Amino acid sequence: MDRFHQEPNIYVGEVNIKVKNLENSITFYQNIIGFQILEQSERKAVLTADGKTPLVTLEQPADVIPKQGRTSGLYHFAILLPSRADLGGFLRHIIQTGYPLGAADHYVSEALYLEDPDGNGIEVYRDRPSSEWTWKNDLVNMATEQLDAEGILASSVAEWDGLPSGTIMGHIHLHVGDLEKAKEFYTKGLGFDVVSYYPQAVFLSSGGYHHHVAINTWQGAGAPTPPKNSVGLKWYTLVFPSEGAREKVIKQLKLLGAPISKEGNDYVTSDPAGNLIYLRV
Repeated sequence: MDRFHQEPNIYVGEVNIKVKNLENSITFYQNIIGFQILEQSERKAVLTADGKTPLVTLEQPADVIPKQGRTSGLYHFAILLPSRADLGGFLRHIIQTGYPLGAADHYVSEALYLEDPDGNGIEVYRDRPSSEWTWKNDLVNMATEQLDAEGILASSVAEWDGLPSGTIMGHIHLHVGDLEKAKEFYTKGLGFDVVSYYPQAVFLSSGGYHHHVAINTWQGAGAPTPPKNSVGLKWYTLVFPSEGAREKVIKQLKLLGAPISKEGNDYVTSDPAGNLIYLRV
């Protein structure tokens, strides 16, 4: 695992996605994305890349409704592959399946974009070495350029056999209704640093990563929280290096007036746009 997704940093561990049809979604996440099933029940499936670590949970609410437009919630969750060769293997596999695909070079990373059958956004990417990232006044240089697909394909060595075991949740990108309020929550509350700006978007991280969380108002300023039973993000987790680090953040969130409750060993909060977050150690 790279150093940005371990202590002393705060990073995204797992996401829970609501879907309309669990069976259809499992087929997609297994055959197209390459996850394995860790646990499965009638309305829920926990997915893993290494056979033990949950990365994505799919859930079919009883009264589920389709994804609602112009609301806050998930833009995409991003699966980080260990190497460029792994991204090459994944790209070749996607081309062979004929599944629709977007792509971009962001300077810090090379990324592929897909949507699941319900329109939930997924990024699959690899990071360039952090020594190659360019920083200026605490902001990292990112852009959206054309991807060198041929170079990526040429780097792949092995036949595609699902997601490699070193795959982790790299980051999450969220729609919010109020960029300033959300930025305050993620910086003053959760303790992230702003590392990049884009029109109507802010990128945030801990430990000098290019971003663990991004927020945008691309669904419109004032976009409302979607209904609880609609397709989309149910929750995501933030992993803290220690109990002390989490306690500090809980105090900061309380000062901001953010909601905090306790569920088992987790504390639960939500950002001003209603995106639910489990705080884990």
